[in-house]
Formats: sequence, structure tokens, C-alpha cells
Amino acid sequence: MFNIVLVEPEIPQNTGNIVRTCAATGCRLHLVRPLGFEVSDKYLKRAGLDYWHFVDISYYDSVDELFEKNSGANFYFYSTKAERTYSQINYREGDFLVFGKETRGLPEPLLAANYDRCVRIPMIGEIRSLNLSNSVAIAVYEAWRQCAFRDGNLAGKLRMNEIRSKKG
Repeated sequence: MFNIVLVEPEIPQNTGNIVRTCAATGCRLHLVRPLGFEVSDKYLKRAGLDYWHFVDISYYDSVDELFEKNSGANFYFYSTKAERTYSQINYREGDFLVFGKETRGLPEPLLAANYDRCVRIPMIGEIRSLNLSNSVAIAVYEAWRQCAFRDGNLAGKLRMNEIRSKKG
């Protein structure tokens, strides 16, 4: 569906939560080293629950390696420094949604070199940023919505007979 890129993520629980979001939406996950944790970290595994086997994860030693191995791909860079909002983008399946580390975001030279592809998630007041896993979820679901939630389960099923029998 889409490709989620985390550049030097620092907090294992965030990455674990993003693994779960990728599993729920059919996204691939790309991790750019250095990581601020071990991949076997118990917090990472706990946050991702038992969804790890549903997610295709690739590792890179640098952003340059990511670009080299995915040349020709469409990249969007999420930053509080961007002018356009994430909802102004026309996403296509296969796009790469790139997020920076929790404490600093993406490097400014990378943003400057790709400024026409930088997007932001609006916030009010003096709030610095959203949680990384929340930001990824917002971006992925907007992109997926634009693709009509292809392959998604669009209707839940409430078991009315069971509910009625418990009342009666």
C-alpha cells in the first residue's frame, strides 16, 4: 500500500506502535539507522504486540541508501517546518511517507533539498509536535482514505443476537 520511513527513531514504543499501524493498513516499514534501541527491545516487541509477522520491514544505514534502493519513488517528508498540510497532497499507492526522529525531526538539509515535497500536520498554539506514532497514523489514514481504503474491512459486524440474549 504505502511505505512508512522512520529516520533514526529513538523510542521503541513509538516504533512498535507504528509496526501495528503498518500491519493494520498493509504498509511496509523502512527503518534508517542508527536506531535508538535494539530491534529485540522488549518495549518495541510489546508495543507491536503480535503483529510483527504481518509487516515487511527493511533496514538502511543512511537516507542516501534508502533513496538509492528506492530510486524513482515518490517521497513526502513530514515536518513542522513545512508550509503545505498533509491533506493537500494527492497520494498514490506506493508513496513513501518519511518521518524523523522524535527529538529533532528530519535534518534541515534533507528538508531544504526536498522542500516542495514537505508537508505538515496542523496544530494550534505553541505545541511543538505530535507523538511520532500518532503522526504516522494520521498520514497513513489520509493517504489510504484517498485510495478508497482499498483492501480494507469497511464494515464491522455487531452481534445483535448475542447482545439481545444477554439483555433478555
